[in-house]
Amino acid sequence: MSASSNSTHDNHHGGGHGTLRSYMVGFILSVVLTVIPFWLVLGDVFDNKTLAIGIVFALGAVQMIVHIFYFLHVTFRAEEGWLVMSLSFTVLLVVIVLSGSVWVMYHLDENMMPSHDQIEQVKQLP
Repeated sequence: MSASSNSTHDNHHGGGHGTLRSYMVGFILSVVLTVIPFWLVLGDVFDNKTLAIGIVFALGAVQMIVHIFYFLHVTFRAEEGWLVMSLSFTVLLVVIVLSGSVWVMYHLDENMMPSHDQIEQVKQLP
């Protein structure tokens, strides 16, 4: 059997990768899911920054799912669900890291940035 017939054989039995069409769909979805947050932030679309951050995070999560499905080919059928279980654990860790990072950044801004009054008080010290 030649190499080309092996790859064709693998694609028909689920061992191969996606088609050019599926890669293009994944690429287009990825580009759209990247452009929308840039437009939201650079265009200052929302006055509420919390809403904008929530939408950016949600679109980031959707983009992760697009990458996992279209480029990594992880499905519920693959390897009897072990990939999905490891993926679920990874998603849990990502949520913990992202929410912890936002929490830390918010509190650093709140606790570390001196107010104008505090700066003036320090300037007047002997």
